[in-house]
Amino acid sequence: MEELTLKTRKFSLNFGVLFGVFSIVFSLMLYSSDLQYENGILVQTIPYVLLAIAIILGINQFKKANNGFLKLKQGVKIGVLAAFIGALIAAIYYYVFVNFIQPDFLDKLFEIQKQQAMEANPSLSIEQMNQGVEMQKQFAWIFYPAIVFLYTLFGLIVGLVTGLIMKKEKSAF
Repeated sequence: MEELTLKTRKFSLNFGVLFGVFSIVFSLMLYSSDLQYENGILVQTIPYVLLAIAIILGINQFKKANNGFLKLKQGVKIGVLAAFIGALIAAIYYYVFVNFIQPDFLDKLFEIQKQQAMEANPSLSIEQMNQGVEMQKQFAWIFYPAIVFLYTLFGLIVGLVTGLIMKKEKSAF
């Protein structure tokens, strides 16, 4: 009798899209509250919490659909793919946000960072600050691949830990 194996792709796609939608909703909440420039620990942590929840739910749903069985490899796959898909959606949204929804976002962000740097280090000259801002503008594009890499790496870690905790393989006998 041939055994039917359940594919992880469906769960990765569903929960990756779920995370992508959650991250867009969170970003729109910040934007509508005029908190898009907020850089507090809570604002930076919430997307990772949302990603972890999406991955854990995805792995749990896969295990339920697979008659209570889960291999570590399957948990890691779901974690990495869900994070990658969600990160791509988030990166595309941020690109649209920065270039079309609020085109002056980066300029305002760099100005806020410039003010914070001047307060933290008053010995810097205006010229040094302006040079720093110009350098940041040149490398702003790196944010998009960085977010995909960091979320995917986080997905690997969460998938690995969750897979280790929830692992239950079929016995050989």
